[in-house]
Amino acid sequence: MSKKLHLHLDADASSKALHTALIERGHDVTRTPTDWMPFDASDEGQLLGATAQGRAIFTYNIRDFIVLGEKYPRHAGIILAQQKSMSLKEMIDALDHVLCDTYADEGIGQTRWLKDWRK
Repeated sequence: MSKKLHLHLDADASSKALHTALIERGHDVTRTPTDWMPFDASDEGQLLGATAQGRAIFTYNIRDFIVLGEKYPRHAGIILAQQKSMSLKEMIDALDHVLCDTYADEGIGQTRWLKDWRK
């Protein structure tokens, strides 16, 4: 049986409120900084670190992560959103939808837009 997608919030998207809300909904979510990811880690370091942990990464850093996704095609998944394009509640609901409906193996090598999961 496949396991559900696990998520890491990169430094740009590392909101304590977002993290707490997703944890409260029962999801396995980490955020920068954590014991395996320092706050000042590079974008590349964050993607590779999340992938090593078996986690997709959520970020607002669209330009850099599109390039990194092409450079590392076996990443565990990249979820992109434009900063301030959604309210916190909309973001929580969309990420909840992603995490409820996506298995880890479906995220491998995929770069997707969070807006695709808006209700």
